[in-house]
Amino acid sequence: MQMKDKVAVVTGAAQGIGRAVAEAYAREGARVAVADVRAEAAEEVADGIRRQGGEALAVLCDVSSRAEVDRAAADVKEAYGPIDVLVNNAGVTRPAMLHKMTDTEWDQVIAVHLSGSFYWLQAVVHDMIERERGRIIFSSSSTAQNGSIGQINYAAAKSGMLGMVRSAARELGRYNILVNAVAPAAATEMTLKVRTDPRFADAVKRLPLRRHAEPEEIAPTFVYLASDASSFVTGQVISVDGGGMMVR
Repeated sequence: MQMKDKVAVVTGAAQGIGRAVAEAYAREGARVAVADVRAEAAEEVADGIRRQGGEALAVLCDVSSRAEVDRAAADVKEAYGPIDVLVNNAGVTRPAMLHKMTDTEWDQVIAVHLSGSFYWLQAVVHDMIERERGRIIFSSSSTAQNGSIGQINYAAAKSGMLGMVRSAARELGRYNILVNAVAPAAATEMTLKVRTDPRFADAVKRLPLRRHAEPEEIAPTFVYLASDASSFVTGQVISVDGGGMMVR
């Protein structure tokens, strides 16, 4: 088991990539906090992990609220001890063409992806510095590297994550805290509206693999970055996008 006895928090873990990562971490021996704004859905994932013999705790958390993040981090620490692995995965989409995008659509996406990731980063980093170890992984997107029609808010937020990754990696490397990002292109509930938009009907055909990934195909990269196998990897963005970066 690559993550035996590690304590991992996965935000936005009630569905999609977050759920697949939480389940993969549990299979690798981690004690997993399934953090999500939807309590019942988070409990369903945590219960499924426990029924498979793993350890999991459902944690209600709106990542756009610093108070909720701090409370959630304290709950995890009380239940399992200091956090070893943080996956900043919680996300929302509010698609709109830039000339029609409202302040609310902009603010909601930035608050969840950027502010939420920053709040969680600060919530775990003090213990990691004290213990001189830790893994922090951001769930970015191929959109961060290539842009996307109708998603200037999402692309900006995911791009901002990459700046956060590289800055944190520089600051925290001396404490043996590794900070990386995964940039996936996957078929999830969150991306359904964009993926089914007729304007993007031909996009998947340009991928060398000619399809979107399933969340379970993305999760192993998160396992690698959380494991001892990645001990000399930090400040990196790993694209798991079916070869999409080659054809943009």
